[in-house]
Amino acid sequence: MTVGSTARIMVAAAVRALRGEDCADLRNPGVQSRFPGAPEPVRRGAAARAAGRVALTPDQAAEVDADRVARWIVDQYPRRCYPGVVLGSPHGAAVHLAVALGVPWLPAAFETTVHWSGGAVDRPDAALDHGAALAGRLLAGNPDVHVRQVHCPASRGPLSGASVSLTVRWQSLPTAYARFLADRLAPDAPVLLLRDARTWPVYDAGRGHSFQAGSPASGLDPVDFHPDSHVLRQVLRCVGGDGARWQPPEVACPQGYAEHGVEPGFELAVRDWAGRRGNGVHRVLFPRPEALSAAVADLYRGWLRRAGKTGDRLVVECGRLLDPWQVVRAGLVPYWCENATRRTVDAAEWWLAGSEPFSSVDVLPESPGMRSPALAGLPQWLAVAAFGRRRRALDRTAARGYPVATVPTRRATEVLRAQPYDLPAPPPLPAAAAVEAFRAGGARHGLVVG
Repeated sequence: MTVGSTARIMVAAAVRALRGEDCADLRNPGVQSRFPGAPEPVRRGAAARAAGRVALTPDQAAEVDADRVARWIVDQYPRRCYPGVVLGSPHGAAVHLAVALGVPWLPAAFETTVHWSGGAVDRPDAALDHGAALAGRLLAGNPDVHVRQVHCPASRGPLSGASVSLTVRWQSLPTAYARFLADRLAPDAPVLLLRDARTWPVYDAGRGHSFQAGSPASGLDPVDFHPDSHVLRQVLRCVGGDGARWQPPEVACPQGYAEHGVEPGFELAVRDWAGRRGNGVHRVLFPRPEALSAAVADLYRGWLRRAGKTGDRLVVECGRLLDPWQVVRAGLVPYWCENATRRTVDAAEWWLAGSEPFSSVDVLPESPGMRSPALAGLPQWLAVAAFGRRRRALDRTAARGYPVATVPTRRATEVLRAQPYDLPAPPPLPAAAAVEAFRAGGARHGLVVG
């Protein structure tokens, strides 16, 4: 799991919250942070000694150990009996949900990046060739995973020409996960499986490696990655590429699940494990990230109010800028934005417009470190903060230099520490109550609960 990856940051945030700690020790993406346990879960042998590197070398791709990643993840969590578990796609609201329930969050995949010397942002065909060779090395030692490669200059910028991005998705329940659930899950404790249901054109040759040119996380549509797209040419100009060189492979599956989807084999294995032990499984499909963000924000508001709190102070987090423990400590309602695209911020505005007003709104925009025609400008983020009746705050440090200059992951903690205390924290929310709330109110957000 690459240092600074979304899944790794979310695991770290969930672990700290269950330990009663905030995320103050999380550093910049790409800088080694303090994680309890093994210093680097991904690599074997010599590769494990390169713990501070952001990306692997091509030779180290063969040393990725998915089983070791799973063991490292579960070993972070406090040794106690849990009343449930949340698994599935990486999503900040999923982590907030797990913290409200007092349970672990376990990702169904992890991300890693590998150096691509001589790469190019405008050559998806060359990226596919290079990524297929890397995936072959990785799959040789990990037969129970699927590797999804994403080549997206609109979301990764110049990095897409210097490295390849690989999402390693488990096709079955990792042994370490099964052992953890058997040892730490209370009898009859429910299992919540959250699945990102977004689709995207996918090239899949059927050898355990698939490829996407573009991503829904870019804030663009598949048609925007067509060679004749004016938007694509704008994006490539921003990152030093040439639209005339863009030749993506022909897709084999025009509507496959995008990179954050859950492998069918993983879900089947979870259901099989739970069925043999008598644990109920509840699947929550969200068609867009904002659907889960809205549902969890509504859930938090009701949870806080039942505990005698106001539930009318909102924090809008973005990307890696989140701190679940500080949110609970301050009695805040969290709404998580996947990124800083206009589409994502539009969704936050629509949810706020249709919600009961909040007395305060604090906004933490994560700067993507690049320019893109799909990004929200600061005036749009300010419009989100303007929904606060008495307090309207856009973090100045995060806004300074936006969208090019980035801020440390711990910036969310620094901002939220300034919020007044609202203790004691509410008692953990029963998982059954969360599922029922999703069934009752999730449909208006687009959730499908099974």
